[in-house]
Amino acid sequence: MVGGALPQIFKALLFGRLLSFGSKKIKALSAKANPQDLAFVANLLETGAIKPVITQRSPRTGREAMRYLMQGHAAGKVVVQVAPE
Repeated sequence: MVGGALPQIFKALLFGRLLSFGSKKIKALSAKANPQDLAFVANLLETGAIKPVITQRSPRTGREAMRYLMQGHAAGKVVVQVAPE
């Protein structure tokens, strides 16, 4: 889990060990971004050294995109294209 609502985060932090069973493991990690690291990653993206895996780009609504993800179809990121206003 990355992020989430505050209750979900507290649940993962407090009960992570109890909820970790079988192949599902819950671990906690926090990080503070710094400008040098963000600039380094931005440079990697700009030069094409790393590329995100995008499974689908579509003008879906957020609800449709979440349904697609929950069905397990996505092997990478699902991008929801929002029309400019």
